[in-house]
Amino acid sequence: VIRCKAAVAWAVGKPLSMEEVEVSPPKAGEVRIKMVATGICRTDENLRQGLFPNSDFPIIPGHEGAGIVESIGDGVTSVKPGDKVILLCVPQCGKCIFCLNPESNFCLKAHMFETQCVLPDKTTRFTCKGQQIHHFMWVSTFAEYTVVPDYAVAKIDAVAPLEKVCLLACGFPTGYGAVINAAKVKPGSTCAVIGLGGVGLSVVMGCKAAGASRIIAIDINKDKFPKARELGATDCINPQDLKKPIHEVLIEMTGYGADYTFEAVGKLDTLAAAMTSCNPSTGMCIMAGDPPAGSMLTIDPMLLLTGREWKGTVLGGWKMRDSVPKLVSSYLEKKFNLDVLNTHTLPFAKLNEGMELLRAGKR
Repeated sequence: VIRCKAAVAWAVGKPLSMEEVEVSPPKAGEVRIKMVATGICRTDENLRQGLFPNSDFPIIPGHEGAGIVESIGDGVTSVKPGDKVILLCVPQCGKCIFCLNPESNFCLKAHMFETQCVLPDKTTRFTCKGQQIHHFMWVSTFAEYTVVPDYAVAKIDAVAPLEKVCLLACGFPTGYGAVINAAKVKPGSTCAVIGLGGVGLSVVMGCKAAGASRIIAIDINKDKFPKARELGATDCINPQDLKKPIHEVLIEMTGYGADYTFEAVGKLDTLAAAMTSCNPSTGMCIMAGDPPAGSMLTIDPMLLLTGREWKGTVLGGWKMRDSVPKLVSSYLEKKFNLDVLNTHTLPFAKLNEGMELLRAGKR
Protein backbone atom coordinates (compact mmCIF):
# COMPACT_ATOMS: atom_id res chain seq x y z
CA VAL A 1 0.00 0.00 0.00
CA ILE A 2 1.25 3.47 -0.92
CA ARG A 3 0.26 6.50 1.14
CA CYS A 4 0.12 9.72 -0.87
CA LYS A 5 -1.79 12.94 -1.40
CA ALA A 6 -5.04 13.14 -3.36
CA ALA A 7 -7.79 15.70 -3.89
CA VAL A 8 -11.01 14.19 -2.59
CA ALA A 9 -14.51 15.43 -3.36
CA TRP A 10 -16.31 14.30 -0.20
CA ALA A 11 -19.77 15.48 -1.26
CA VAL A 12 -21.55 17.29 -4.08
CA GLY A 13 -20.73 20.99 -4.18
CA LYS A 14 -17.96 20.85 -1.57
CA PRO A 15 -14.45 22.14 -2.38
CA LEU A 16 -11.85 19.50 -3.11
CA SER A 17 -9.99 18.48 0.04
CA MET A 18 -6.30 17.57 -0.11
CA GLU A 19 -6.01 14.36 1.91
CA GLU A 20 -3.61 11.53 2.63
CA VAL A 21 -5.01 8.42 0.97
CA GLU A 22 -3.96 4.79 0.82
CA VAL A 23 -3.57 3.31 -2.66
CA SER A 24 -3.67 -0.49 -2.78
CA PRO A 25 -1.45 -2.55 -5.10
CA PRO A 26 -2.82 -3.43 -8.54
CA LYS A 27 -4.74 -6.67 -8.86
CA ALA A 28 -4.67 -8.92 -11.94
CA GLY A 29 -5.04 -6.91 -15.15
CA GLU A 30 -4.39 -3.59 -13.38
CA VAL A 31 -1.65 -0.97 -13.39
CA ARG A 32 -0.55 1.38 -10.59
CA ILE A 33 0.79 4.68 -11.87
CA LYS A 34 2.78 7.48 -10.30
CA MET A 35 1.10 10.61 -11.62
CA VAL A 36 3.39 13.33 -12.97
CA ALA A 37 0.94 15.82 -14.50
CA THR A 38 -2.79 16.32 -14.84
CA GLY A 39 -4.87 18.81 -16.74
CA ILE A 40 -7.99 20.39 -15.28
CA CYS A 41 -11.12 20.06 -17.38
CA ARG A 42 -14.66 21.40 -17.08
CA THR A 43 -15.86 17.82 -16.65
CA ASP A 44 -14.02 17.67 -13.31
CA GLU A 45 -15.98 20.74 -12.16
CA ASN A 46 -19.21 19.19 -13.44
CA LEU A 47 -18.43 16.12 -11.34
CA ARG A 48 -17.83 18.24 -8.23
CA GLN A 49 -21.16 19.99 -8.77
CA GLY A 50 -23.01 16.70 -9.19
CA LEU A 51 -23.64 17.24 -12.89
CA PHE A 52 -21.79 14.15 -14.17
CA PRO A 53 -23.95 11.01 -14.55
CA ASN A 54 -23.81 7.96 -12.31
CA SER A 55 -21.12 9.27 -9.96
CA ASP A 56 -20.64 8.15 -6.37
CA PHE A 57 -19.11 10.24 -3.57
CA PRO A 58 -16.60 10.51 -1.99
CA ILE A 59 -14.56 10.43 -5.17
CA ILE A 60 -11.17 11.50 -6.52
CA PRO A 61 -11.70 13.55 -9.72
CA GLY A 62 -9.29 14.14 -12.60
CA HIS A 63 -9.21 12.45 -15.98
CA GLU A 64 -6.53 14.20 -18.05
CA GLY A 65 -3.29 12.73 -16.76
CA ALA A 66 0.10 11.30 -17.59
CA GLY A 67 2.55 9.42 -15.40
CA ILE A 68 4.98 6.55 -14.96
CA VAL A 69 4.05 2.94 -14.31
CA GLU A 70 5.00 2.03 -10.73
CA SER A 71 3.82 -1.59 -10.68
CA ILE A 72 1.63 -4.01 -12.61
CA GLY A 73 -0.74 -6.82 -11.68
CA ASP A 74 -0.71 -10.37 -12.95
CA GLY A 75 -1.30 -10.81 -16.65
CA VAL A 76 -0.40 -7.25 -17.69
CA THR A 77 1.84 -7.27 -20.76
CA SER A 78 1.08 -3.96 -22.47
CA VAL A 79 3.18 -1.87 -20.05
CA LYS A 80 5.95 -2.44 -17.53
CA PRO A 81 7.29 -0.48 -14.53
CA GLY A 82 9.09 2.66 -15.67
CA ASP A 83 7.01 3.18 -18.84
CA LYS A 84 5.60 6.62 -19.52
CA VAL A 85 1.85 6.43 -20.02
CA ILE A 86 -1.27 8.49 -20.60
CA LEU A 87 -4.43 7.43 -18.79
CA LEU A 88 -7.60 6.90 -20.82
CA CYS A 89 -10.94 8.06 -19.44
CA VAL A 90 -12.61 6.19 -22.31
CA PRO A 91 -10.98 2.76 -22.32
CA GLN A 92 -10.40 0.46 -25.24
CA CYS A 93 -10.97 -3.12 -24.12
CA GLY A 94 -10.42 -4.39 -27.65
CA LYS A 95 -13.09 -7.08 -27.34
CA CYS A 96 -16.54 -5.46 -27.25
CA ILE A 97 -18.78 -4.77 -30.25
CA PHE A 98 -17.74 -1.10 -30.34
CA CYS A 99 -14.00 -1.70 -30.01
CA LEU A 100 -14.19 -4.21 -32.85
CA ASN A 101 -16.04 -1.71 -35.07
CA PRO A 102 -13.48 0.42 -36.98
CA GLU A 103 -15.98 3.29 -37.15
CA SER A 104 -16.49 3.48 -33.36
CA ASN A 105 -14.21 4.76 -30.62
CA PHE A 106 -16.55 3.98 -27.76
CA CYS A 107 -16.26 0.93 -25.51
CA LEU A 108 -18.76 -1.07 -23.49
CA LYS A 109 -16.43 -0.61 -20.51
CA ALA A 110 -16.91 3.17 -20.68
CA HIS A 111 -18.80 5.06 -17.98
CA MET A 112 -22.01 5.47 -19.99
CA PHE A 113 -22.46 1.68 -19.98
CA GLU A 114 -20.68 0.48 -16.84
CA THR A 115 -19.83 2.47 -13.72
CA GLN A 116 -16.21 3.49 -13.50
CA CYS A 117 -16.52 4.64 -9.88
CA VAL A 118 -15.26 1.18 -8.89
CA LEU A 119 -12.79 -1.01 -10.76
CA PRO A 120 -14.05 -3.99 -12.78
CA ASP A 121 -14.07 -6.27 -9.71
CA LYS A 122 -16.52 -3.76 -8.09
CA THR A 123 -14.04 -2.59 -5.44
CA THR A 124 -11.84 0.50 -5.17
CA ARG A 125 -8.10 0.87 -4.59
CA PHE A 126 -8.45 4.12 -2.60
CA THR A 127 -9.18 4.52 1.10
CA CYS A 128 -9.04 7.64 3.30
CA LYS A 129 -9.73 7.88 7.03
CA GLY A 130 -10.95 4.29 6.93
CA GLN A 131 -13.49 5.04 4.20
CA GLN A 132 -13.68 3.70 0.66
CA ILE A 133 -13.02 6.43 -1.93
CA HIS A 134 -14.44 6.07 -5.44
CA HIS A 135 -12.59 6.31 -8.74
CA PHE A 136 -13.57 8.78 -11.47
CA MET A 137 -13.83 7.16 -14.90
CA TRP A 138 -11.29 4.69 -13.48
CA VAL A 139 -8.39 7.13 -13.83
CA SER A 140 -8.68 9.64 -10.90
CA THR A 141 -5.70 11.73 -11.93
CA PHE A 142 -6.05 14.16 -8.98
CA ALA A 143 -3.91 11.77 -6.93
CA GLU A 144 -0.17 11.21 -6.67
CA TYR A 145 -0.76 7.51 -7.38
CA THR A 146 -3.71 5.80 -9.03
CA VAL A 147 -4.72 2.31 -10.20
CA VAL A 148 -6.43 1.60 -13.53
CA PRO A 149 -7.29 -1.43 -15.68
CA ASP A 150 -4.58 -2.08 -18.26
CA TYR A 151 -6.95 -1.26 -21.12
CA ALA A 152 -7.36 2.27 -19.70
CA VAL A 153 -3.72 3.19 -20.18
CA ALA A 154 -1.51 3.78 -23.23
CA LYS A 155 2.28 3.53 -23.34
CA ILE A 156 3.90 6.56 -25.02
CA ASP A 157 7.31 7.65 -26.26
CA ALA A 158 9.87 7.81 -23.44
CA VAL A 159 11.04 11.28 -24.49
CA ALA A 160 7.57 12.86 -24.26
CA PRO A 161 7.27 15.67 -21.67
CA LEU A 162 4.44 14.45 -19.45
CA GLU A 163 3.50 17.96 -18.29
CA LYS A 164 2.70 18.78 -21.93
CA VAL A 165 1.22 15.59 -23.35
CA CYS A 166 -1.17 15.03 -20.44
CA LEU A 167 -3.55 17.27 -22.43
CA LEU A 168 -3.72 14.50 -25.03
CA ALA A 169 -5.84 12.53 -22.57
CA CYS A 170 -8.95 14.63 -23.20
CA GLY A 171 -9.06 18.29 -24.22
CA PHE A 172 -6.98 18.36 -27.38
CA PRO A 173 -8.13 15.08 -28.94
CA THR A 174 -11.75 15.98 -28.19
CA GLY A 175 -11.61 19.30 -30.05
CA TYR A 176 -9.16 18.42 -32.81
CA GLY A 177 -10.82 15.06 -33.45
CA ALA A 178 -14.29 16.67 -33.57
CA VAL A 179 -13.06 18.38 -36.75
CA ILE A 180 -10.85 15.70 -38.27
CA ASN A 181 -12.78 12.55 -37.36
CA ALA A 182 -16.38 13.48 -36.54
CA ALA A 183 -17.11 16.35 -38.94
CA LYS A 184 -14.44 15.56 -41.53
CA VAL A 185 -14.31 19.25 -42.40
CA LYS A 186 -13.67 19.92 -46.09
CA PRO A 187 -11.15 22.49 -47.39
CA GLY A 188 -12.69 25.88 -48.10
CA SER A 189 -15.49 25.41 -45.55
CA THR A 190 -16.91 27.94 -43.14
CA CYS A 191 -16.80 26.84 -39.49
CA ALA A 192 -18.20 28.40 -36.32
CA VAL A 193 -16.84 27.45 -32.91
CA ILE A 194 -18.85 28.29 -29.78
CA GLY A 195 -16.63 28.26 -26.69
CA LEU A 196 -12.90 28.94 -26.64
CA GLY A 197 -11.65 26.87 -23.75
CA GLY A 198 -9.15 24.08 -24.31
CA VAL A 199 -11.60 22.05 -26.40
CA GLY A 200 -12.79 25.03 -28.45
CA LEU A 201 -9.26 26.20 -29.21
CA SER A 202 -8.41 22.66 -30.27
CA VAL A 203 -11.40 22.82 -32.62
CA VAL A 204 -9.98 26.03 -34.09
CA MET A 205 -6.64 24.26 -34.65
CA GLY A 206 -8.43 21.37 -36.32
CA CYS A 207 -10.40 23.67 -38.62
CA LYS A 208 -7.18 25.42 -39.63
CA ALA A 209 -5.47 22.09 -40.31
CA ALA A 210 -8.46 20.91 -42.36
CA GLY A 211 -8.21 23.95 -44.62
CA ALA A 212 -11.34 25.84 -43.55
CA SER A 213 -11.43 29.22 -45.29
CA ARG A 214 -13.37 30.95 -42.51
CA ILE A 215 -13.26 30.13 -38.81
CA ILE A 216 -15.65 32.15 -36.64
CA ALA A 217 -14.75 31.94 -32.95
CA ILE A 218 -17.43 32.80 -30.37
CA ASP A 219 -17.01 33.37 -26.63
CA ILE A 220 -18.29 35.75 -23.96
CA ASN A 221 -14.68 36.24 -22.77
CA LYS A 222 -12.90 38.55 -25.21
CA ASP A 223 -9.56 37.80 -23.54
CA LYS A 224 -9.59 34.49 -25.41
CA PHE A 225 -9.73 36.14 -28.84
CA PRO A 226 -5.98 36.83 -29.34
CA LYS A 227 -5.12 33.16 -28.86
CA ALA A 228 -7.99 32.08 -31.11
CA ARG A 229 -6.71 34.40 -33.87
CA GLU A 230 -3.17 33.09 -33.35
CA LEU A 231 -4.46 29.56 -33.94
CA GLY A 232 -6.39 30.41 -37.10
CA ALA A 233 -9.69 32.14 -36.26
CA THR A 234 -10.65 34.65 -38.95
CA ASP A 235 -13.49 36.30 -36.96
CA CYS A 236 -14.07 36.63 -33.21
CA ILE A 237 -17.50 37.47 -31.75
CA ASN A 238 -18.70 38.18 -28.23
CA PRO A 239 -22.45 37.43 -28.08
CA GLN A 240 -22.80 39.98 -25.27
CA ASP A 241 -21.88 42.72 -27.73
CA LEU A 242 -24.68 41.80 -30.14
CA LYS A 243 -28.19 43.17 -30.44
CA LYS A 244 -29.42 39.95 -32.09
CA PRO A 245 -29.19 36.29 -31.05
CA ILE A 246 -25.89 34.73 -32.07
CA HIS A 247 -27.52 32.28 -34.48
CA GLU A 248 -29.10 35.15 -36.43
CA VAL A 249 -25.75 36.94 -36.64
CA LEU A 250 -23.97 33.81 -37.84
CA ILE A 251 -26.59 33.20 -40.52
CA GLU A 252 -26.21 36.80 -41.72
CA MET A 253 -22.41 36.48 -41.77
CA THR A 254 -22.41 33.24 -43.74
CA GLY A 255 -25.44 33.62 -46.01
CA TYR A 256 -27.32 30.45 -45.10
CA GLY A 257 -25.43 29.30 -42.05
CA ALA A 258 -22.00 27.80 -41.47
CA ASP A 259 -20.98 24.55 -43.12
CA TYR A 260 -19.93 23.22 -39.72
CA THR A 261 -20.71 24.43 -36.21
CA PHE A 262 -19.03 23.14 -33.05
CA GLU A 263 -20.41 23.51 -29.52
CA ALA A 264 -17.59 23.35 -26.95
CA VAL A 265 -19.30 24.84 -23.90
CA GLY A 266 -21.69 22.17 -22.69
CA LYS A 267 -24.75 24.38 -22.23
CA LEU A 268 -28.18 23.89 -23.73
CA ASP A 269 -28.58 27.41 -25.08
CA THR A 270 -25.22 27.34 -26.88
CA LEU A 271 -25.98 23.88 -28.25
CA ALA A 272 -29.31 25.12 -29.62
CA ALA A 273 -27.54 28.14 -31.15
CA ALA A 274 -24.93 25.91 -32.79
CA MET A 275 -27.63 23.67 -34.19
CA THR A 276 -29.61 26.59 -35.61
CA SER A 277 -26.53 28.30 -37.05
CA CYS A 278 -25.47 25.65 -39.53
CA ASN A 279 -26.57 25.42 -43.14
CA PRO A 280 -30.14 24.01 -43.29
CA SER A 281 -29.36 21.62 -46.14
CA THR A 282 -25.79 20.36 -45.77
CA GLY A 283 -24.70 21.84 -42.44
CA MET A 284 -23.36 19.73 -39.59
CA CYS A 285 -23.43 20.56 -35.88
CA ILE A 286 -20.95 18.71 -33.67
CA MET A 287 -21.53 18.52 -29.91
CA ALA A 288 -18.11 18.45 -28.22
CA GLY A 289 -19.13 20.05 -24.90
CA ASP A 290 -20.23 18.21 -21.79
CA PRO A 291 -23.84 19.14 -20.91
CA PRO A 292 -25.19 18.57 -17.38
CA ALA A 293 -26.43 15.04 -16.81
CA GLY A 294 -30.18 14.68 -17.13
CA SER A 295 -30.72 18.01 -18.88
CA MET A 296 -33.20 18.04 -21.75
CA LEU A 297 -33.00 20.06 -24.95
CA THR A 298 -36.11 20.89 -26.96
CA ILE A 299 -35.60 21.53 -30.67
CA ASP A 300 -37.84 21.92 -33.67
CA PRO A 301 -37.43 18.66 -35.67
CA MET A 302 -37.84 20.67 -38.86
CA LEU A 303 -34.25 21.80 -38.29
CA LEU A 304 -33.18 18.27 -39.26
CA LEU A 305 -35.75 17.52 -41.94
CA THR A 306 -34.03 19.68 -44.55
CA GLY A 307 -30.72 17.84 -44.20
CA ARG A 308 -28.85 19.29 -41.25
CA GLU A 309 -26.86 16.79 -39.25
CA TRP A 310 -26.50 16.85 -35.48
CA LYS A 311 -23.71 14.67 -34.18
CA GLY A 312 -22.01 13.97 -30.88
CA THR A 313 -18.44 12.91 -30.34
CA VAL A 314 -16.59 11.52 -27.35
CA LEU A 315 -12.86 12.25 -27.26
CA GLY A 316 -13.02 13.34 -30.88
CA GLY A 317 -13.65 9.89 -32.29
CA TRP A 318 -10.14 8.54 -31.54
CA LYS A 319 -9.72 4.92 -30.44
CA MET A 320 -7.64 6.17 -27.57
CA ARG A 321 -5.36 3.23 -26.78
CA ASP A 322 -4.40 3.01 -30.45
CA SER A 323 -4.37 6.73 -31.16
CA VAL A 324 -2.76 8.39 -28.13
CA PRO A 325 0.77 7.10 -28.86
CA LYS A 326 0.40 8.38 -32.44
CA LEU A 327 -0.84 11.77 -31.21
CA VAL A 328 2.17 11.98 -28.90
CA SER A 329 4.46 11.24 -31.85
CA SER A 330 2.74 13.92 -33.92
CA TYR A 331 3.23 16.40 -31.08
CA LEU A 332 6.92 15.54 -30.85
CA GLU A 333 7.16 16.06 -34.63
CA LYS A 334 5.57 19.52 -34.14
CA LYS A 335 2.58 18.72 -36.31
CA PHE A 336 0.37 20.73 -33.95
CA ASN A 337 0.97 23.29 -31.20
CA LEU A 338 -0.23 21.65 -28.00
CA ASP A 339 1.78 23.97 -25.74
CA VAL A 340 -0.50 26.94 -26.45
CA LEU A 341 -3.25 25.22 -24.44
CA ASN A 342 -1.11 25.18 -21.29
CA THR A 343 -2.09 28.48 -19.66
CA HIS A 344 -0.90 27.83 -16.09
CA THR A 345 1.40 25.35 -14.36
CA LEU A 346 0.77 24.87 -10.65
CA PRO A 347 2.10 22.51 -7.98
CA PHE A 348 -0.29 19.74 -7.02
CA ALA A 349 -0.95 21.36 -3.62
CA LYS A 350 -2.55 24.31 -5.43
CA LEU A 351 -5.02 22.23 -7.42
CA ASN A 352 -7.96 24.14 -5.93
CA GLU A 353 -6.43 27.36 -7.29
CA GLY A 354 -6.43 25.71 -10.70
CA MET A 355 -10.09 24.81 -10.30
CA GLU A 356 -10.84 28.44 -9.46
CA LEU A 357 -8.98 29.57 -12.61
CA LEU A 358 -11.21 27.19 -14.57
CA ARG A 359 -14.37 28.60 -13.01
CA ALA A 360 -13.17 32.14 -13.70
CA GLY A 361 -12.54 31.36 -17.39
CA LYS A 362 -8.81 32.08 -17.09
CA ARG A 363 -7.55 28.78 -18.44
